[in-house]
Amino acid sequence: MLSVDLDGNVSMRGSGNILVLINGRQSAIVATNIAEALKQIPAEEIKTVEVITSPSAKYDAEGTGGVINIITKKNNLQGASLNVNSSAGLRGSNLGVNASLKRGKMSWTLGGFGRAGYNILGSFDNTQMLRDAEGNETATIRQQADTRNSRLFGRYNLGWDYDIDKYNFMTASVSFGVRDFRSFQDGLRSDTFLEDMLQNSIVQDVRTDNLSNNIDVNYNYTKTFEKPQKEFSISGLYSRNNRTNDFVQALYNGTLTDIVSRVKNENSGINEEFTVQLDYVSPLGKKSGQILEYGAKNILRRVTSDFQRFRSVGEGPFEPIEGINFNNELRYDQNVTAAYASYTTAFLTNYTLKAGLRYEYTTISADFRNSELEADIPSYGTFVPSVNIGRRLKNGNMIKAAYNRRIQRPSLNFLNPNIDDANPLQISQGNPLLDPELTDNFELGYSTFIKGSSLNFSSFYRSTTGSIQAVRTTLADDIIFTTFENIGNEQAVGLSIFSNIQVSGKFSLNGSVEGYYAMLDNGLEDPLFAASNTGWVFSGRLFGNYTLPKDWQIQLFTFARGRQVQLQGTAGGFGVYGLNLNKQFNERRGSIGFGAENFFTSEFIIRNELRTPTIMQNSTVGLRNMNFKINFSYRIGKLSTEGPSRRKRRGVTNDDLKSGSSSSEGAVGGGGEGGR
Repeated sequence: MLSVDLDGNVSMRGSGNILVLINGRQSAIVATNIAEALKQIPAEEIKTVEVITSPSAKYDAEGTGGVINIITKKNNLQGASLNVNSSAGLRGSNLGVNASLKRGKMSWTLGGFGRAGYNILGSFDNTQMLRDAEGNETATIRQQADTRNSRLFGRYNLGWDYDIDKYNFMTASVSFGVRDFRSFQDGLRSDTFLEDMLQNSIVQDVRTDNLSNNIDVNYNYTKTFEKPQKEFSISGLYSRNNRTNDFVQALYNGTLTDIVSRVKNENSGINEEFTVQLDYVSPLGKKSGQILEYGAKNILRRVTSDFQRFRSVGEGPFEPIEGINFNNELRYDQNVTAAYASYTTAFLTNYTLKAGLRYEYTTISADFRNSELEADIPSYGTFVPSVNIGRRLKNGNMIKAAYNRRIQRPSLNFLNPNIDDANPLQISQGNPLLDPELTDNFELGYSTFIKGSSLNFSSFYRSTTGSIQAVRTTLADDIIFTTFENIGNEQAVGLSIFSNIQVSGKFSLNGSVEGYYAMLDNGLEDPLFAASNTGWVFSGRLFGNYTLPKDWQIQLFTFARGRQVQLQGTAGGFGVYGLNLNKQFNERRGSIGFGAENFFTSEFIIRNELRTPTIMQNSTVGLRNMNFKINFSYRIGKLSTEGPSRRKRRGVTNDDLKSGSSSSEGAVGGGGEGGR
């Protein structure tokens, strides 16, 4: 059901347009880049991962693929504790420290986590054949380079909970995250051929810096009542994500001894949000099983992208390049106001119904600092219905059917007008005039339990109109230009199977397999620009855990993803696997172990294809991800059990942006309208 690529980008049933919540909350960094956010969460702090394929009206309408809610471990015990988790390996290391203190009605948590990646080597090969409108070959370009990457992630958080009395409590938290990702292409050689005769050859070094820092400030007040399930809450969120995407190109002379010229691009972006949300839950009547939920929410969002281009002769000083395409700033303000109502009831025998309606009204204003061009984007309102019907069968088995409509607004990755030509023969630019996507989802599922093991089957159909797709054309000098447009339709129909098997008291397995048929069409009639593609996509994962004598434990995991069908080609598939052996000691307070990842594979090769009437491109990306590491963790503290708490995790959930381009050991719930 869930799929992850080598950059950490998550998709659900083939759709990367998903909402990712952390303890029911969303932040600007998740809206900007889901992969970034997930890499900041240590796996050992994850309790469970809820997968909600048919969200109710309570959730934001954004996230056409569904909702993932990552629940982290929480201390509900009296006392103090300190946990330390670390690992050190050939390709990466991490260190996490988490402390908690609970005294009476008040508790505090303080944590920090850092992850470093190094010695990440690889290769890049690209061949592109270009044709004119009549189909005549105009050029063939071959590119090759060695690549190396370094990565650094960190996240720090402070949390506070206070039980005012039996029916009132407050929570507040502050978190700060950083990301430092630097990539290098050494000796990027670009050769241009015409009829197999070399016409031109250039060699460059390219350095790309992707940096970010983010801060989230959350507040929540919840009031419960004597009547069970009755609840009122108010939540607030301030979130800001600062991004830097820079690159420097150095062009060498024919002897590769001197730098002829350099080009530098500086691009800083900000995603800032102010959010307030009200929720009310009330049982109806004296009979159990009838619940009415309603609420409102407002998001004020400001997105900016400030970019500047520079050039130097040789290794001399950089001088700015003038022009609105190279020196400008996009200011993009968005206001989303929403209200919802949802009704849950039990009817007939063993049937449940949850139906709801959400309305969202969006206003947008956008302008450029150095241009009279105004991005005239009209306001729009969207009704988002959702229906979930379930029937409980004998032995606890369940059959369910669901329908929901979702909307996907473009994020900065798609809007950014900054021209990215770190590879001078493959340049890209965002489109600030994009409209949102609209998706209808249908699902039919069945769940069964057999001797302590669970098995879930789910079939689905998804139809998207106004799909945001990458559009590639050719420019002068044999350059491939990529931008984004709302064109055509995207459909997918498929089946997913998830199983959690308790083989014995010592051995457990959980895994999933998914296959779907993708159909994409941009709806254009001009043969030079018309594009469509269809094909099957498969993925699967397996995780196993076996407890050995004397507190030894062995864990194995594997994940494989087949090629991905795209509008104008395919993205290559890949597979990863790993093994961990751990020994617990000192009454299971600590553990030490050894891990190995991709130990039979020296290098992953991912093959991508692009096909249009004027472009035929084949590229390969190689990554050396073999890794060996040592793991260590230890827990300090004395805890005692407290009485049951009425508190639930509450928070603001902003999930209304389409993000561009990790798994935990926690359980993954399959399908349906999951709890929150």
